[in-house]
Amino acid sequence: MTEATAEADEPPKKKTKLMLLIGLVLMLMLGSGGFYAVYSGLVLAPPEATHAAAAPEAHTPEALPDIAYVALDPLAITLSGASARHLRFAAQLEVPSAYEHDVELLKPRVMDVLNGYLRAVDVSLLEDPSAMMRLRAQMLRRIQLVTGDGRVRDLLVIEFVLN
Repeated sequence: MTEATAEADEPPKKKTKLMLLIGLVLMLMLGSGGFYAVYSGLVLAPPEATHAAAAPEAHTPEALPDIAYVALDPLAITLSGASARHLRFAAQLEVPSAYEHDVELLKPRVMDVLNGYLRAVDVSLLEDPSAMMRLRAQMLRRIQLVTGDGRVRDLLVIEFVLN
């Protein structure tokens, strides 16, 4: 029993505090080293930043996409209403060059859809300058339904004159 009381009377060892202090110092050193590596761009830098720093090269633009334009015949539409008003409309379709011939064959259907849509649109909507984006989106969607998905990328309005 004397041995049990002798072990209980001994003070706790100092190693736990020393290990805690060493761990804290190492944590601060590694944290600051990691911050410096990321901040200076040594680690996790964007690819273009490392290439630009290594060798400055002339910026070459990307190649243009493989597109073609199909010109639509100009439309002259008599608008409904008491006053005799006319709308002159001309546009081009942006298509992948592989589908240029297909869209050319469907051009009469596209013209019919545009003619029908523009005749049905209210004149007050045509006069509103902010409605042009909405009109383009509506016409493009109708054209894409006629030609099929993926054949027409965009509708470029060349002329839109209300007399």
